[in-house]
This record gives sequence, structure tokens and C-alpha cells, in this order.
Amino acid sequence: MNKIVIASDSFKGCLSSIEVADAAEAGIRMVFPDCNVVKVAAADGGEGTAEVIGKSIGAERTEVPVSDPLGRPISSFYYHKDGLAVIESAAACGLSLLSSDERNPLLTSTRGLGEIILKAYENGCRKFIIGLGGSATNDGGSGMLEALGARFTGRDGQMIEGLCGEKISLVANIDVSGIPQELSGSEFIIACDVDAPLTGMNGATKVFAPQKGADPQTVKVLEDGMTSYSDVLSWETGRDIPSVPGAGAAGGLGAAFLSFFNARLEKGRDIILDIIGFDSLISDADLIITGEGKVDHQTGQGKLISGVIERARTRQTPVLVIAGTVEEGHNLTRTGEKSPTVLPIGKRPESKSDLEHAMRPEVASYAIENTVSKALVSLFPF
Repeated sequence: MNKIVIASDSFKGCLSSIEVADAAEAGIRMVFPDCNVVKVAAADGGEGTAEVIGKSIGAERTEVPVSDPLGRPISSFYYHKDGLAVIESAAACGLSLLSSDERNPLLTSTRGLGEIILKAYENGCRKFIIGLGGSATNDGGSGMLEALGARFTGRDGQMIEGLCGEKISLVANIDVSGIPQELSGSEFIIACDVDAPLTGMNGATKVFAPQKGADPQTVKVLEDGMTSYSDVLSWETGRDIPSVPGAGAAGGLGAAFLSFFNARLEKGRDIILDIIGFDSLISDADLIITGEGKVDHQTGQGKLISGVIERARTRQTPVLVIAGTVEEGHNLTRTGEKSPTVLPIGKRPESKSDLEHAMRPEVASYAIENTVSKALVSLFPF
């Protein structure tokens, strides 16, 4: 074994991308101590996206005070260089900013993301790369728009303020004249990790709101509100933006950007893999290791792992996928092609305490090290 490349997403709430790589390398060294191990930080639009891109291009990190998903003051950040701002929505309205008891997409807002964008704009940035993964929100981007100067009114003509998931059903009109034209006309590259439309069975609410704390009744309320909001967006723009793949990313942030900004949606995984020069790194690799916290049916629909597998496939390079848990129904293969090896790093937690134990960084690191070493012995026996 001459060369192994490790490019994993973070295990959210547990280990960063590079911490996963460090643990995997420890497992490799147990089996192949002299192997050339190349570790790269990677992401697909969620947590870690801004740092991966920012450090890759030598950008400066700036701390900014913003609102968290529930409107509380926090310190967030963005990276910038030569008029380019790199921002991740998870840094202001991310699920990881809330405890499990606080997660409620009726109440959460994307306002903090708008506040970061405004700070970057005031700092001279006119091009933006924005990662949309990992949000705690389902407000259609209304909170972000409000923070940037948009005004919302109801059917009675009264102003609606403090936009969040439960309030978008009240919206009848959106006035974006308060958003600086130079800002809305700036270039926005939106890094998505999903292809979801705004509404429907595969849309923002029904697929992702349960992961953000919504019970079945809340999902119905949110979907009804998003459907109403979707109609308003179509009326305001004259376009069927809600049906565009990716419009439902981050609880509808994709739709907001497409509706009112000079924006285009791109797969976050490809933006990052290109920036880090992934194709060149794997050109002579004997194995690629990738992973994320949970492999499920969404993994093959735009997540980092699917991008790594696609690029490895062109070179017929074997891929080892590691994950905190692996759900049935994931689809990371193509008919007639060699499948990647997909392994959970431990048993499925059966209780909250089991999950809390499994997500302790030192526990997860050891589990990754152990899983990788055993996998290498099995895949490449001496």
C-alpha cells in the first residue's frame, strides 16, 4: 500500500473533518506504517465549508456578532479575500448551535446569516460563496431577507417582523427595495448539499424538518406555511423558483437567493473538491477513505461522499466509507460496478446515553481508528 487519501466530511457535533482524518490515519499506521497518507479537510456546504475554502485560498477570518437561530447574540465569522466572502449558514443558523431541547423550526430564523452577509458587504465584498448545509431553520430564507432590508406584509397590509418558520404563512407581499441593489446584484455562488425543491414530498419541510425537531403536526403546519410562501415567491418573481432542485436547501434559503439575488446553485461538494485539487491528489492513490456522521438515502444525492465516489470511479480507485451510523436504503453504487466498502464505526446507539457516549470525541476517534485498521486487514490481506 503506497498511498491513501483521506477526505471525509465532519462527524457533526463530534469531530471535524481533519480530526476524522487524523483518527483514520492512526488506523492506517497500525497496518501500513510506511504508507504515504494524504489528509485533506473537506465539506459539502455544511459545517466546515467556510474554513475549508477559506484556508485553501489563504483568506482572512473575521469574527462578527450576529443572531443565533433563536435570536440570541453569538459570535460568528466569515472568510474574505480580494472582495470574496466565504460564509456558511451553519455558523449563524446551524443545528449545532442549539441543544436538542431547543430545536423547533417553527421558531428558528435565518436572520443571522443575513447579518453576516451585510457585514461582509459593508467590508467591501461583492462576491459570495455561501454554504447552505446544516441549518436549524425552515423559514424560506425570510429571516435572512429581513436582516438585509426586505419588508414583509400580510393580507391586511400590516408589517410582519421577526420572520421565522411559523410566520411565513402570514406573508402576502415581500418588498425587497430596502436591500442594497449593489448587494443583490453581487455574485452569489450557493453551495448546496441537497437537490430538494421548496415544497412537496421531497421538499424542504417534509424531508428535513423532522431532523430539526419537528413532530408530524409541526411538519404539516410548516408545509402549509411554506406552500403559501412559495406562492408569494412565484408571484413576486414571475418564476417557478420553488420547483428548482436545491430551492429547498437549508429550509428554503436556496429559494430566497434564487428569487432576489444574482445567484446560482452549485453542488458544494464539487466546489470544495475542485478547490482542494482532489482529482490531482487521487491520481496515484491506492485507496480513498471518506465518511460522514450518518450514511442514509440522502448521502447519494449530493453529499461529499457521493462526489468522492464519483471521482474515484473514473480511476477505478477503491473507496472505504466510514460513518457513525449506516442506514438501510442508502444507494452509493451503480449497477454492474464495484461497490465502495461502507462501514459503521460502532453499534447503533439504543438510547440517548448511548448516543452521547458514542459522540464523545475520544470515543469516536478510537472507533474510527479501530474500524479503519480492521477494514484494511480485511480488504488488503498480507
